[in-house]
Amino acid sequence: MKAIRRNIIEWIEIVCGLAVFALGVHFTIHANIGVAPWDCLGMGIAGHTPLNYGLAMTSISVLCLGVDIIMGERIGFGTVIDAMLTGNLIHLFNNIDPLPKNEGAAQIPIGIAFILGGLTLMALGQFLYMRAAQCCGPKDSLLVALGKRMKHVPIGIVEVILWGVVLLGGWLLGGPVGVGTLVATFGGGIIMLIVYKVIRFEPRKVKHRDVFEVVRELKGK
Repeated sequence: MKAIRRNIIEWIEIVCGLAVFALGVHFTIHANIGVAPWDCLGMGIAGHTPLNYGLAMTSISVLCLGVDIIMGERIGFGTVIDAMLTGNLIHLFNNIDPLPKNEGAAQIPIGIAFILGGLTLMALGQFLYMRAAQCCGPKDSLLVALGKRMKHVPIGIVEVILWGVVLLGGWLLGGPVGVGTLVATFGGGIIMLIVYKVIRFEPRKVKHRDVFEVVRELKGK
């Protein structure tokens, strides 16, 4: 019973963390001054292949997952819950958004504020679901895997490098780049660095349990 209770609490924590993360992504979309690097790459791929945007993003996630496995990252219930919920939660927040569309003379400064707020929520959401130690979604696992190979580089700077490479790929493929894209690319990692320093969290030190390990726990083995 103790293992069941522990894992249920962790699953609730993962869902709450992903909800906070999804709200942050929604804020960056509501900013309306440019798409995030991964979205830029997805749109760039969609523009050169028969894939639509949704399938392009799914393909990117599958590719990242394959790279994660090659780099020794584990697949856990956190990975599964991320795949099932995050996109739907973002869609939900986009649909119920009560705020007026960001446009007009103050569009850029208001948009930047929304992006910075969204990036802060995303970092906090990642912290909440990563500390449950049941593995990460494909893109976050890639960040952690790269971070483990760049041990002396702060994880926030690793994210700046990763998002910079992703943005370059998206731009070369013709994906849209705006002010918000640049703010997200360079601001996301810096905000992550600040937030994780304040709360004293290091994603690379989390010892994740994969699906098989958790199942054994639930069976009492």
